[in-house]
Amino acid sequence: MAQKTSPEQPIPVRTVLQMVAGWIGKLGTIWVDGEIAELTARGGTVFMTLRDPVANVSARVTCPRGVYEATVPRPVDGARVVVHVKPDFWVNRGSFAFTALEIKPVGVGEMLARLERLRQLLAAEGLFATDRKRRLPFLPGTVGLICGRDSAAERDVLENSRRRWPAVRFKVEEVAVQGPYAVGEVTEALARLDADREVEVIVVARGGGSFEDLLPFSDESLVRAVASCRTPVVSAIGHEQDSPLLDLAADVRASTPTDAAKKVVPDVGEQLTLVRQLRDRGRRMVKGWLDRELAWLSSVRSRPSLADPVREIERRAEQVDQFRDRVRRSLGGSLDRAEDSLGHLRARLVALSPAATLERGYAIVQRPEGEVVRRAADVSVGDALTIRFTDARVTARADGHGPDEEP
Repeated sequence: MAQKTSPEQPIPVRTVLQMVAGWIGKLGTIWVDGEIAELTARGGTVFMTLRDPVANVSARVTCPRGVYEATVPRPVDGARVVVHVKPDFWVNRGSFAFTALEIKPVGVGEMLARLERLRQLLAAEGLFATDRKRRLPFLPGTVGLICGRDSAAERDVLENSRRRWPAVRFKVEEVAVQGPYAVGEVTEALARLDADREVEVIVVARGGGSFEDLLPFSDESLVRAVASCRTPVVSAIGHEQDSPLLDLAADVRASTPTDAAKKVVPDVGEQLTLVRQLRDRGRRMVKGWLDRELAWLSSVRSRPSLADPVREIERRAEQVDQFRDRVRRSLGGSLDRAEDSLGHLRARLVALSPAATLERGYAIVQRPEGEVVRRAADVSVGDALTIRFTDARVTARADGHGPDEEP
């Protein structure tokens, strides 16, 4: 428990250091991952610095020579190792160090296994999903470039980009691209370029190297920083066969820095050729359309109705005259036949008419109410009768019956 102190009741330095040593001693033994640096041997002890593979953090390690020599293969400067250590705090000097109890080199296979587990974790979170990747702008106004200092990757990107489009502009961030400072510097440069509104695309470029040299570009913090960028990111790390996790998180992967320049900046020559081809295609399409329309217009103009409009009117007038004559003949024939039929009907009517009988000398005897008297027996003496002749009527009265005489 913390002791209460005051200006009147301070505690000695030795007491404070002893308390610190007690707290550190409670950690016991632990396994620590890191890179070896500043390896020296004096007498029966080997002194080294164990450096964090990502952050700029390191700690001193003392190792008995027997433990060091028992490690196969023996670690060298820059080797990645896992060390079983006991944290110690030296009260007399007020310094902290690890005492190594066992050293195990970290092989490529184990590193690959760790990277595979990290890859699966990040993929499950959706950081590598295709639907979150953005398309690159056709012609970015300003390109951000993160690369090593005076590196071949920088020259490849700049030279190939300016050869393709001389007016392209770059904002270059030169950082460490390997070693313990690489992850921090690349992440900071990425944040600066992403915050710059003029930068439309960011290229992270590094030339080829060993598997260990490219490990910073598979660091989890850097991969997450790339996935959260507002600006599209192009990864151009190593060569075609290299595939750090940064390639999966970036919006576009380029096999080399030169390939990155080709993907980010269009070739002005190719674009001019494309424009020329499109212009020629447009001209051919317009010319073909005009030729088809002119052919249609010529065909329409060559029609008789347009070539000689008066002739068509005359032809139609002739047809009207023919139709009129045909109608007249048809109507005349119909009238003639109707007249003949009417004459025949009139003749039959005259022949069957009672007037024709009256003209032959006969007469019709009727009662005053119009009833026709057909027999003499139907007439009584004194009946008033009307005698109808062909030209007039005569009123008479019956005065008796006489004998019927044969003609």
